[in-house]
Amino acid sequence: MQHINLSYSWTPHLESSASRNRLSPLRNPLMDMLQAVREAGSIAGAAKSMALSYRHVWGELKRWEQALDQPLILWEKGQAARLSEFADKLLWAERQAQARLSPQISALQAELEKTFAVAFDTHSHLLTVYASHDDALVQLREHSARESLHLDMRFCGSVDALRALNEGRCNVAGFHAPVQPSSRSLIARTYKPLLRTGQHKLIGFALRQQGLMVAPGNPQKIGQLSDLTRPGIRYINRSLGTGTRLLLDDAMQTAGITPKQIAGYDQEESSHAAVAACVASGQADAGLGIASAAQAQGLHFVPLLQECYWLVCLKSVLDTPSVQALTKVLQSDSWQQQMSKLPGYANTPLAGQVQSLKKAMPWWQFKTGSSEPNLRSPD
Repeated sequence: MQHINLSYSWTPHLESSASRNRLSPLRNPLMDMLQAVREAGSIAGAAKSMALSYRHVWGELKRWEQALDQPLILWEKGQAARLSEFADKLLWAERQAQARLSPQISALQAELEKTFAVAFDTHSHLLTVYASHDDALVQLREHSARESLHLDMRFCGSVDALRALNEGRCNVAGFHAPVQPSSRSLIARTYKPLLRTGQHKLIGFALRQQGLMVAPGNPQKIGQLSDLTRPGIRYINRSLGTGTRLLLDDAMQTAGITPKQIAGYDQEESSHAAVAACVASGQADAGLGIASAAQAQGLHFVPLLQECYWLVCLKSVLDTPSVQALTKVLQSDSWQQQMSKLPGYANTPLAGQVQSLKKAMPWWQFKTGSSEPNLRSPD
């Protein structure tokens, strides 16, 4: 087996960067060049889009063809330059790897920011956040850092995030739920034991759409949940314990659909981006996720419902400087304008506003004193 070393650089997200993996800070020059050639249809166009010389791009592509012993670019007289099948497979493999590693990459970025920002800035604030993976939260971390608020963000399932808060491993947790879940729903029954009235406080964050991510143009004509039971439709699921998996299981119970009726129900990915990558690569026909993840992979998005994404903390930390800084950032016009540009997201007047469980979720009929875990503040 041939071994080739591919070196990656860590580059902060830039709006002007190439469309390949815009949400990932990891960059590889070869992959960037291949994507640029695919989009421009020529070496000259690719070089211009990357602000590089024609000679440099041409020389690098030729060097890689020799190293890999495979053609990367194909030319036909009178036709635009196009990628070889091998180059297409390289881009596909890299896209899959980046999507699967996205939560870990985000966690590493947060760890680096935490270590150096706190060490050198005496006026900065720090919050440890465990949350269900969300594209708006990724951007919030970058935005709040400019306001001297550093979010040590760890992405996990909604259930695990709430447990981390209750066990004192974080200051703030992030979870999501439909706007008005029934008090008898699986979602309500799952979250209620983890939240205690009078001790937990909600902080409004965003409204977002959840829906089915399908191939461009929706060739399978998938329009609702029941379509996933049709013969030949392959589904890709989210991991157990994630809010999106909980949303699917709840909807399936309501519709009377069993896991055996959905081909691929047992096939799991850890994030919206990874699910979108599976659909984009043709490994699956549909997956439940958010609109921004679908758009990043050029997929068609079939909206199913709107949900609230909440941040939650203990009442005892509401007046701390770090939580006060968070609510201030969430209420700022600059953040609201940035978030409104994300596909599938909508601003909410509750952004940054502290809400009680009883006020925000009266249909859940919370009762003080129910059996719930002991709560500890993080060290």
